[in-house]
Amino acid sequence: MWRILLYGKSQVYKCISATYLSNGPLTLYLQSQLGVSMPLMGEAPEVRGFFLGCGFNSAGMMLGGGCGKELAHWIIHGRPEKDMYGYDIRRFHHSLTNNNRWIRERSHESYAKNYSVVFPFDEPLASRNMRKDPFHQVLQEQGCVFQERHGWERPGWFNRGGPAPVLDYDYYGAYDVPKNTDYKYSEILGKEYTFDFPPHHDVIRDECLSCRNAVAVFDMSYFGKFYLTGPDAKKAADWLFTADVNKAPGEAYYLAIGGGVAQHNWSHIQAVLQDQGFRCTLIDHTEDMGMISIQGPKSRELLQEVLDSDLSNDAFPFSTHKIVNAAGHKVRAMRLSFVGEMGWELHVPKESCLPVYHAVMTAGAKYGICNAGYRAIDSLSIEKGYRHWHADLRPDDTPLEAGLAFTCKMKTSIPFLGRQALEAQKAEGLRRRIVCFTVDEKVPMFGLEAIFRNGVPVGHLRRSEFGFAIDKTIGYGYIRNPDGGVVSPDFVRSGEFTLERMGVTYKATAHLKSPFDPENKRVKGIYG
Repeated sequence: MWRILLYGKSQVYKCISATYLSNGPLTLYLQSQLGVSMPLMGEAPEVRGFFLGCGFNSAGMMLGGGCGKELAHWIIHGRPEKDMYGYDIRRFHHSLTNNNRWIRERSHESYAKNYSVVFPFDEPLASRNMRKDPFHQVLQEQGCVFQERHGWERPGWFNRGGPAPVLDYDYYGAYDVPKNTDYKYSEILGKEYTFDFPPHHDVIRDECLSCRNAVAVFDMSYFGKFYLTGPDAKKAADWLFTADVNKAPGEAYYLAIGGGVAQHNWSHIQAVLQDQGFRCTLIDHTEDMGMISIQGPKSRELLQEVLDSDLSNDAFPFSTHKIVNAAGHKVRAMRLSFVGEMGWELHVPKESCLPVYHAVMTAGAKYGICNAGYRAIDSLSIEKGYRHWHADLRPDDTPLEAGLAFTCKMKTSIPFLGRQALEAQKAEGLRRRIVCFTVDEKVPMFGLEAIFRNGVPVGHLRRSEFGFAIDKTIGYGYIRNPDGGVVSPDFVRSGEFTLERMGVTYKATAHLKSPFDPENKRVKGIYG
């Protein structure tokens, strides 16, 4: 999910970037730079027209044919035909690929676990603590179990048993490196090695329900934070983003982008700026700022005690932002939500992060505030029907297929990258469509489960989580018509669906709208 806001104005836009074509000199680099499990492919972020196809190791015998075809298409057309994000060099941040410790440790663990069973909630032990935000220590002291994403340590969930810090990598005791003992973090991960509900399922439940019923705070500092500035910033934004950002020229834009794809999107935007000749600059302020999101029915009452601004619906409506003071510190408050509740994000200068966090937690004590992590966000967001990058939305999906037509300025005459393709698809009708499914039986699903319509396979789940507010397993997946026809809403409504998990099928209910708050009232502060 992208967020782009007009710097200095009040409107916040959620935007989806379109695929793009690039031109330039072509070079193929065929020497391995990293020994990690998946190969490195695509255009190097640092040099236009310099393509990689390396790091295959012994997997080249299996992957060579398909990867060669995709790489050729990539070089000629500027993008592959298939979803190749897991192979793309841009999946790694440049600060990691230039770090010998990260390369050495992650390469070793990738080989050590090459044939291990892949469990849903596993995390690496190697190459950790490379990128830490200002909240890291205070959250660790409160029992935060961190996940590693794009080099960042981000909160996964909060352990009731106290701190569980990530220790230096011990190479599993190899090379005369002393093996870590009494390693609480590793022990917690080991307990989560299951395809059933994990043992900490109830902790995630409590974090989710605290957000739904009271208020929770999420540390989302790992987001990329970019400024698009210059005389052509408006032209660039019009072309780059499908949403309408048609404001006065010469202004700057602030982009907050999910940290896992920040490097990928940074490179994409830079390439488009270069190819189109836009006179503007993309500036990275990711490391200079933190970001906490305060969400839930009590968020307004809480923040009204911390911020010096009127937070009423009239004064501060949904999808707007303001520069405000928080406990004496200047911050950018954005009224947005990843979880489907009333809430605000606070984008905070690095040096002000801890004072602002402590002020929020102190004011929130009487409202029952709790820390919550990304495991809760995964559950809350799927319950509300929000799309996740590279789960619900991949480079080979379109906004129309993903149910995101509302993010596209199709009712205007403004051109944008990918508009012609969307217009053609809209006229032809959708050959696949994302659908929400719920299962009444208490059974865990994690994605990739088969979807059957009237006993015929029509797709698979991209993502699945348990929704604690509706007390059901929820999954999202794209379905096709076996006859090759249009997948209309009537096609969805008229079918009987089942989902298959490990050889067992379960009856499922298909939804064209979110099963939780389908009228979208809660983000607007309408409760009861």
